[in-house]
Amino acid sequence: MQLKLTNTLSKQKEFFKPQTDHQVSMYVCGITPYDYSHLGHGRTYINFDILFRLLKFLNYNVTYVRNFTDIDDKIIVKAESEHTTPQAIAEKFITAYHHDLQQLHCLPPDVEPIVTEHIPQIIEFISGLIEQKKAYVVDHDVYFDIASFADYGCLSGRKLEDLLAGARVEVDARKRNPGDFALWKGNTENKFWQSPWGYGRPGWHIECSVMAKAHLGITIDIHGGGMDLIFPHHENEKAQSEGLNHQPFVRYWLHNAFVNINKEKMSKSLGNFITLKAIFEHTDPMVLRFFILQHHYRTPIDFNPDDLAAAQVAYKKLVSYFEANNQISENFSLQSIPDHEIAHAIIEALCDDLNTPKCLGIIFQYLTTIKQHPILLSFIQALLKNVLGLTLQPIKEKVVTITPEIETLINLREQARKEKNWALSDQLRDQLQILGYKVHDKKM
Repeated sequence: MQLKLTNTLSKQKEFFKPQTDHQVSMYVCGITPYDYSHLGHGRTYINFDILFRLLKFLNYNVTYVRNFTDIDDKIIVKAESEHTTPQAIAEKFITAYHHDLQQLHCLPPDVEPIVTEHIPQIIEFISGLIEQKKAYVVDHDVYFDIASFADYGCLSGRKLEDLLAGARVEVDARKRNPGDFALWKGNTENKFWQSPWGYGRPGWHIECSVMAKAHLGITIDIHGGGMDLIFPHHENEKAQSEGLNHQPFVRYWLHNAFVNINKEKMSKSLGNFITLKAIFEHTDPMVLRFFILQHHYRTPIDFNPDDLAAAQVAYKKLVSYFEANNQISENFSLQSIPDHEIAHAIIEALCDDLNTPKCLGIIFQYLTTIKQHPILLSFIQALLKNVLGLTLQPIKEKVVTITPEIETLINLREQARKEKNWALSDQLRDQLQILGYKVHDKKM
């Protein structure tokens, strides 16, 4: 049985065939650890956890790499505001991130590289691009020359002028082209690391190209992340990697869709930014994982309290159906699939571009039949745990408390109501409801 994936470049479903039999390399862009992980992060890493688990079940030998960008403008600003070091900020939020993913029952990747441990390789990579005239030095900065890469824009499928119009391109008269992006950010204050171009630190895009090459080689099978990374991050990764190595960088690009909050894209600027930490205060992590698996990874999710509550009811039903069965298949592998049409339909759904909602739909549709066949029941229970990553443990009811964060939102909403700012008041009410707090207003 082979896995079919939808490749971002081809837009067509194909059988996934790794370059070497049963060897698969997978790189997924990790977080910039300057704050607590949010719902969008949860969706991304659950989706790629499913892919990781499924590939292992299909007998592929997978090497899974997921990085941390532990030096970045946002980390530096956070460190300055808290009178500490960028390293301390990164370590704090990496620890919190690991805790969140453990609660979501995500398997750890094989390698979790960090940028600050790859500075020599980054400098070597940039030097190679300069030697090949794919990059140029301006003062202490180094920029990639997008005009040197003929296929620039092919990943996102848009023309260069459209890409530039839709991107936040920093205006810099020193650049040959407004779209040229920073490989090295220099300074004259002897900060960070010394390089042939002076002191400085790497640009964002170069980091993943270097870490992917260092741990997986010049060409990797699967590269994943959220849709927001297609441009400019992944477009730039592709350009600089193929510009240096003259070989394909990635065989399959996979991107999951956004999470929307009450039909609006989740964003800090809109005030509808929700951390996993906040969700776990009132919702069992397995309910959130189940809720995410009810949606195909390429379909946007509209996150709202009613749908999350419905997911909890459905997950409780699933748990109650399987909790009495203690005979989980010990020989859980591709060879242990029961010769039953329901089992085959479930596996085929998962292999068809990770169609988790179809997989769950089949299980719920045939729950009665499944329970009547002990071997089928044990296999599906094992699949739910080992591939879908659901613990199937009874849900622990959360004790709702008023945290300082919630109290702040309540006070902000009361102030908005006093000022008759009904739009902001409704927005804050919705945010409180998403966080598990129903607001009952008195007449003013």
